[in-house]
Amino acid sequence: MNMEPLTLVEARVLGTLMEKARTVPDSYPMTLNSLVAGCNQKSSREPISNLSEAEVQEALDGLKRRSLAFATSGNRVMRWEHNFQRAMVVPEQSAVLLGLLMLRGPQTAGELRIHSERWYRFADISSVEGFLEELRDRSEAKGGPLVVLLPRAAGAREARWAHLLCGPVDMTAPAAVETRGNGEAGGLAARVTALESEVADLRALVTDLATQLGLSPPGQPESNDRA
Repeated sequence: MNMEPLTLVEARVLGTLMEKARTVPDSYPMTLNSLVAGCNQKSSREPISNLSEAEVQEALDGLKRRSLAFATSGNRVMRWEHNFQRAMVVPEQSAVLLGLLMLRGPQTAGELRIHSERWYRFADISSVEGFLEELRDRSEAKGGPLVVLLPRAAGAREARWAHLLCGPVDMTAPAAVETRGNGEAGGLAARVTALESEVADLRALVTDLATQLGLSPPGQPESNDRA
């Protein structure tokens, strides 16, 4: 890539902005408080993080420097939104796949299709694979590849894809094989994941509303120095 590689925190912050723009548009652009909550939510994140406001703000500054995010003035606080598609010159479908890879780590095309349901509805797995292959075969004139297909792990049915926004991926590192349900169990797991994501988005919305009202977000002590 021609762009300076992202740090892991920058990738988490950018992916969260991209996610919330699609799943909770009413609370977007995002305040710093709601963005911290979104980055640290327990669902739809791999790995789970515990970022501070200072770390998220530093990441935002780095994204702003690369024109991947920018700030807007809200009624009471500064709000942030991403500029990923315009800066990277990729279509909506490719942006969705890259956002999911930033938030959840390496995934198969099938997993990406399931996880993308609330972001964008792909017609089938072949459609997902087509956009992934375009990102893998991206010419150097356009900045080079943005994803890579990892070697299939022993015991795994499919190989996983990883993004290259944080720089080259170690292709020699052994991939972890997870036991995943199929059939009815797999469908139940997908529904549970979707519900967890909706709860996380509702929490982000509540955090945003609390900020607008000058209240401390849920779970945090009330501030004594309100304006």
